[in-house]
Amino acid sequence: MTGYRPLEGRRIGLLTASASRQGGGVFEAVVAQAALIRSLGGEALVFALEDEDSARDKQRFDPAPVALAKVKGPRQIGFAPKLLPSLIAAELDCLHLHGIWMYPSRAGSLWAKQTGLPYFISPHGMLDPWITARGRWKKALARAGYERAGWAQATALHALTAREAGDIAREAGRQDLLVIPNAGPEVQAIRGGARANDVIYIGRVHPKKNLVALVEGWMLAKRPKGARLRIAGWGAEQDVADLRSAIAAVDGSAEFLGPAYGEAKQTLLNSARFMILPTHSEGLPMAVLEAWAAATPVVMTAECNLPEGFAAGAALECGYEHAAIASALEQALSMDETGWQLMSKAGQALATGPFSSATIAARWGEAYAKAIGEGAAQ
Repeated sequence: MTGYRPLEGRRIGLLTASASRQGGGVFEAVVAQAALIRSLGGEALVFALEDEDSARDKQRFDPAPVALAKVKGPRQIGFAPKLLPSLIAAELDCLHLHGIWMYPSRAGSLWAKQTGLPYFISPHGMLDPWITARGRWKKALARAGYERAGWAQATALHALTAREAGDIAREAGRQDLLVIPNAGPEVQAIRGGARANDVIYIGRVHPKKNLVALVEGWMLAKRPKGARLRIAGWGAEQDVADLRSAIAAVDGSAEFLGPAYGEAKQTLLNSARFMILPTHSEGLPMAVLEAWAAATPVVMTAECNLPEGFAAGAALECGYEHAAIASALEQALSMDETGWQLMSKAGQALATGPFSSATIAARWGEAYAKAIGEGAAQ
């Protein structure tokens, strides 16, 4: 990628509901996108709704500036009257919205309408049927009020996977979709010696992540002596309470660690035997890419939309019910060292190949540059 700078002198706006840990995987994807834009010679500018963690987390985007807009009214709507003026004043060459169903969608489509400049939308799995089936009336209002107009206005709708492309096409009625996966982080050196029999989960505590069933599956599974289930995450008070209640019924081999960021998160990834994600719905989970980069094999459902992991031997598939999760855990924890090493290396091969930052940057560089060039020619 040395010398490849198709975005030299271009200002690309990244618009999202949360520029903090509260945004979960979408936040991590936007952090990565900002770095990707810089690697291509462009200037990334981040626009988001202000929340309780945005001030302390905005340094994750350094040196990209982060413009935070105060929310008026319900947080779940995210109305921020100063967001659109901030976008207009930034004199962008292109705007890229990450995540939908909140006011940033409306601000983004108004920006595109007023400027006539390239506008990309990445739903990040938020058009998955499991998601659209929840809060139906709110999403119906959002569709009618601004989402459909934004989808029609967009230069391109971006899907992380072919499966998500189908969800977007069904909802938006467009077939001209851009399919580019998330880029994983830089790979970690594989350390010598066997790891402890720890299975970790890192991410949001939410019903779609299926964590109560995970704990129940852990209780049911036949496990080697000393094996531990370690869950690191954050979420709504009731969801965390439900998880703690499930863990309390376990024999002491499962624990809830609370949020883990930065070095603490990386230590978990580097030391675990497996990472697990028994989710009902995802776009393309950054946690899986982070695990592969850390040479940690994965246990996951097909809803993670990473069939490459199963095909390459970097992941084992689990179901959603506790019995199916237990069976997958038993398979993982009974694996010998040779088998585990093969899985570990397969994951790192994916992290350095199709999901590497260089590969994904080249694809985005082409997409952004083409859209900006065509916009300038009009």
